Amino acid sequence: MAEEFNKSERARKSPWRRAGLGTAAVVLVGALAGTSAWQSAPETPRLTTPAKAQEMQGRVPYTFADLAEQVRPAVVSIEVSGRGTPRRGPGRGRGRDGDEDFFGLPEDHPLREFFERFGERMPQRPRPSRSAGSGFLISADGFVVTNNHVVENAERIEVTMGEEQQTYDARLIGSDARTDIALLKIEGNGNFPYLEFTDTPARVGDWVLAVGNPFGLGGSVSAGIVSARGRDIGSSPYDYLQVDAAINKGNSGGPSVNLEGKVVGVNTAIFSPSGGNVGIAFSIPAGLVQQIVQDLQDDGTVDRGWLGVTIQDVDKDLAEGLGMNPNDPHGALVTNILDDGPAADSEVQVGDAIIEVQGKRVEDSRDLARKIAEIEPGTPTELTVMRDGREQSVSVELGQFPTSDRMAALQPSEPSEMRMEDLGITLAPPEGPRGEQGVRIEDVEPGSVAAEKGLRAGDVIDEVGGEPVYSPRDVRQSMRQMRGDQSEVVVLQIRRGDQRRFVALPLDQG
Repeated sequence: MAEEFNKSERARKSPWRRAGLGTAAVVLVGALAGTSAWQSAPETPRLTTPAKAQEMQGRVPYTFADLAEQVRPAVVSIEVSGRGTPRRGPGRGRGRDGDEDFFGLPEDHPLREFFERFGERMPQRPRPSRSAGSGFLISADGFVVTNNHVVENAERIEVTMGEEQQTYDARLIGSDARTDIALLKIEGNGNFPYLEFTDTPARVGDWVLAVGNPFGLGGSVSAGIVSARGRDIGSSPYDYLQVDAAINKGNSGGPSVNLEGKVVGVNTAIFSPSGGNVGIAFSIPAGLVQQIVQDLQDDGTVDRGWLGVTIQDVDKDLAEGLGMNPNDPHGALVTNILDDGPAADSEVQVGDAIIEVQGKRVEDSRDLARKIAEIEPGTPTELTVMRDGREQSVSVELGQFPTSDRMAALQPSEPSEMRMEDLGITLAPPEGPRGEQGVRIEDVEPGSVAAEKGLRAGDVIDEVGGEPVYSPRDVRQSMRQMRGDQSEVVVLQIRRGDQRRFVALPLDQG
């Protein structure tokens, strides 16, 4: 798949690609240092920390009641309505086993034969869809942060808040799929309570309170701790917080707050074999969210630098072969240069190991992705590369990180369907416009590995091993690469309606 170094997700083995993952699945419950631009009005009912919560900082609290009472008014439930996707044909869909259901008509029903013969010729109309999630206010005038996947493809957005469950219309200011963050604005004037972002990074062991709208139960509060930092969940080059507060479907976009009532992260995903909470959830760190929100508030978009290469990590053996210190492997090795990318007009070469950006050391592929993304497009950027055993300086004028349409334009044409016998699935391009991320599962063979893991026709594969896919060929190429890396499992990010999850499938090494 032709994609920017992707920016690093393409070649790096994330934890989800390792054999230790086993057969667990991940369900998405469904993300820089910015300024607090929303805190300028002194008369605003700004959320302050109750004295009791301040006293609890650093030790086990006796109760979270005061903290919850302060935070909940600024957390909103989000209802989204959209056009949905077209039917396959009137009365024609997929049952749980992937077979055509024809409105549940029995096999000997006379109308079933009619639908089989003429259903696909009849006009198809999109089905309305509704989904729910969470969000939180960050300003008195009604700016709301949530997840991109909560409001993606929305035609109407409503937010509900407070004990009186007052509902407001909201409009989308902008969204960023790469970090899964979206910014909304409540229509009309108001003087809303809001939350502040913490300016202190969360530490492992810190208490957190998660507030949101799980399963439509708005205003739900759960408590836990920060279990880990710097988690790579395979969906972007950015790191996530891991928390053990109970987070379920519908919590997407809601905040995790510390004992001061400040946001430490935006809840975005859970790791679960069953789809429910098992105490492993992931939040987008506050610092990253602030940066994205600031960009979205400025012009509704997020500008990222783009180098236009694919890369892989430098391991100990590669470091030695490149003339680097094998005891200190670092950097990102260029494996391909896109024809129309910025690197194609520079002196960057395939086989270069990029070890510094603007004088700052590059640890690995994900680190390079972050560093390049943080630089404004159009900026001349100095790269230090290791080539032929020597360090060299190369200048590149970075481009704008491309849209999915442009990425897909690099893909060659291919058959409309592709059968993957080892997994028992048939793949087809997405039903949307060319360039849309995702590969549709057209059919699942009963009794296959995919069927055993709960996959079914109509599911959409968005990522394979942390790499976005846009065509059946992308899926096959990613599988081949993982087999070459001796991976024992492949992790697919699956989209079903408004729900996303990760599913691990064993890889046949034959």
